[in-house]
Amino acid sequence: MPAPSSSSHPAGGRGPSHPEELRRKLTWLIAFRLVATSLSLVAIVLRLLAQTPAEPDRGDWFAFSIIGFIYLLSLVTAVAVRRGRWTLPAVITQVLGDLVIATVLVVLTGGGDSPFTFTYSLAVISGAILLERRGALALAAAGSVIYAGVVLGLYEGLGEPVLSRRAPFLLVSHVLALFLVAVLAGYLSRQLSAAGGALSAKEKDLHRLETLQAQILACMPSGLVTCDAKGQVTFVNHAAGAILGIDVEKGRERMLEELLPGALHLGRRTSRRELTVRTPAGERILGLSTTPLEDEREGALLIVFQDLTELRRMEDGLRRADRLAALGTMSAQLAHEIRNPLAAMKGSAQLLGQDRTADAATVKLTGVLVREADRLSRLVEDFLRFARPPTPSRREVRLDQLVAETMEMLRGDPLARDVRLEVGTGEAPVDVRVDPDQLQQVLLNLARNALQATGAQGLVRVEVARSDGEVVLKVWNSGAPIPRTDLPRLFEPFFTTREGGTGLGLASAHSIIRAHGGDIRVHSEEGAGTEFAVILPVQAAGSPGSSLSGPVPPEPTPAPGGPRGEQPGVDVVTALSRVH
Repeated sequence: MPAPSSSSHPAGGRGPSHPEELRRKLTWLIAFRLVATSLSLVAIVLRLLAQTPAEPDRGDWFAFSIIGFIYLLSLVTAVAVRRGRWTLPAVITQVLGDLVIATVLVVLTGGGDSPFTFTYSLAVISGAILLERRGALALAAAGSVIYAGVVLGLYEGLGEPVLSRRAPFLLVSHVLALFLVAVLAGYLSRQLSAAGGALSAKEKDLHRLETLQAQILACMPSGLVTCDAKGQVTFVNHAAGAILGIDVEKGRERMLEELLPGALHLGRRTSRRELTVRTPAGERILGLSTTPLEDEREGALLIVFQDLTELRRMEDGLRRADRLAALGTMSAQLAHEIRNPLAAMKGSAQLLGQDRTADAATVKLTGVLVREADRLSRLVEDFLRFARPPTPSRREVRLDQLVAETMEMLRGDPLARDVRLEVGTGEAPVDVRVDPDQLQQVLLNLARNALQATGAQGLVRVEVARSDGEVVLKVWNSGAPIPRTDLPRLFEPFFTTREGGTGLGLASAHSIIRAHGGDIRVHSEEGAGTEFAVILPVQAAGSPGSSLSGPVPPEPTPAPGGPRGEQPGVDVVTALSRVH
């Protein structure tokens, strides 16, 4: 931090070098003179009112004249100070006016025996304040000369030798007093200016530090909250307001337990703890560090935190991808080993069922074997599709139109009979480069799951929107929320909470979206319903597919009669049969 500069205050007895500082001093002196003069005027008026009759004499008129002169001098000086162009002439007028007023008072009230000789000292003090030591000494010298002229002139006029003998004593004592006052006032004025300069420099440094602190707190990406010993929030920075979804000013009126429930129970000095809080934008996982402020007995806390929600979501996705990759490799091998003996078992059962000599029980049992073998074969095929999904056959598709057609087709499903189904595709067309059959399979899977979850008289809403270079397909239902313990396992194969489900639908949907370079996110809360968000990257027409899915096959030829970008009509039974 730089030391206080001496340029802001005089040094070595020279006059002030900063015009603004000189104007400030002059303003205070003018204000002091006006107050003192006004009090004197009030005192004279009160004395006149107390007389009988209340008529001013010659001395009162002289006093009124002096008061008027002081008001006029103050007015002229104030105008000069206000304009800021005549500061030095205004200072000279000020100090010379003080000498004139002092001289007039001394002459009118008895010369050397006047009780107002102290006004010369006041003029010297004014000069010390405005011009510091040299100005004070100059005014002391000028005042001494004027006072000597007044005293000697009056005594010569009276011709009294007694008074002449007193003149040297009056002159010496008065001149000595003026110079002592000048030296003392000059020293005090210099010290005051030095202290004022140092204080001004400190104030500037403090202001710079406050500005730097405010910039740091405003720009830091981490949230910062402070509270007192009672848990009342005293400060919230902008990052904390953005993470918690609150207004910064309103956040300072709340308790810490309202903003960060459970933060006080983590300890007064913690380096890294995680806390899950509920915000208007949903649940957030925060990484917190708490530190006591000032004396630990005071109880004030500083809490710094970061939003780890997205990081934890990515970590869960990576762990899930690793598990699915390992499981897919093993499953593909196992499925191939199952298919061959399964085909042999099915063929044997069919041969037994075709035997004309077999009884009814045997035919019934062989029928059960064939049916279950077919079901197991479909399950193995679905599992293979999940473990090794086909490469997406991408082409440019109107996603809003695909969603509208799929939802219109789904309205004929028995699950949608008593459910209100809403579709929001927006006004602007949304073009994406995807495999329409695979994306329709994902959409049907999510929509039918939503219909089953919401039940009769429920609401299912499907929306398409653009967000930061991505296309988001949202499927929301008003049913009961998914238990928190089930959320991490939703996309695992064979995990299902529905009776009769295989647990491969969401796993296959997740694999398809990952093959398109996208992601599926789930948000489920009590009272807010459940939302599956399919996030797809936006690619320009003719651009290659995502690197996650390998090379893009040639674009298939559209069906005859169908415009480019529209998929052919899909049979309801065929489409629904792909949903598990």
